Amino acid sequence: MAREQRQPREKRILIYDGQCRLCVTAKEGLERVGGNGLVRFVPYQSEEAASRLGRDYRPGRPDVAFLVEEDGTVCRGLDAFLPLLPGLRGGRVLLALMRVPLLRPLAHLAYCLVARYRYRWFGQVKA
Repeated sequence: MAREQRQPREKRILIYDGQCRLCVTAKEGLERVGGNGLVRFVPYQSEEAASRLGRDYRPGRPDVAFLVEEDGTVCRGLDAFLPLLPGLRGGRVLLALMRVPLLRPLAHLAYCLVARYRYRWFGQVKA
């Protein structure tokens, strides 16, 4: 009986702003708590990010983070982080809270606000 060899399943890819201090710090925190097993991190300022995002890629600073699923589906903003929550400590609780009316829209609003002012509030990573 012949066995089929399967390719290892590719991880999700989290595309983050590699020049933003907040984004880099969040990436490092996710790596420390085990997010590395859930996702592979790719800086937005890379050719791979441009290739993975295709027409969603714009030169310069990104407005949001992106999650590229195994099937190529792209989630952006807060929705890029929600699929990662079940694999993180306390993540299931946070995901459950997103089901409470008004909390999810408030979380999206907070994400947009922080994303917009992240360079002003947290600064830039020095090259």
